[in-house]
Amino acid sequence: MTETPTRADMALIQRIIPHRYPFLLVDRVEDIDGYQTARGIKNVTMNEPHFQGHFPGKPIMPGVTIVEAMAQTAAVMVGTALNMADRNMLVYFMAIESCKFRRMVVPGDVLEMELSTLRGKPGGKVWKFAGRATVEGEVACEAEFTAMMDLPKE
Repeated sequence: MTETPTRADMALIQRIIPHRYPFLLVDRVEDIDGYQTARGIKNVTMNEPHFQGHFPGKPIMPGVTIVEAMAQTAAVMVGTALNMADRNMLVYFMAIESCKFRRMVVPGDVLEMELSTLRGKPGGKVWKFAGRATVEGEVACEAEFTAMMDLPKE
């Protein structure tokens, strides 16, 4: 029996979620504790396409992409725990709640995303998560979001 990984590098992330450049927004996921908690890492770089227009001369990572990065971290966490690599899992937002932005995220920052499952279980389609994104310990974004996991049939 293989042990469930507690971290996902870029190769495993791409086997779990379908996102690709320029919309793959998590570089690795660490400290995966089943489908309960995980920590995603996003290295923010100037060559990301949204910085060309958001904003010229003052590049700031759009808030919606921070929330998306947290959601991708949650999808990797659940996908890892449920052994979804190479199984074509899709995930869809259903709701974003209590979302607050506290700090700008700029090129050169390392965005750390702490995710925890508020509701969801193996085999279930609807999951709710709490996410908190920080840069150097300072909160950049907090949100709760609900997603539907479109899990392939066995």
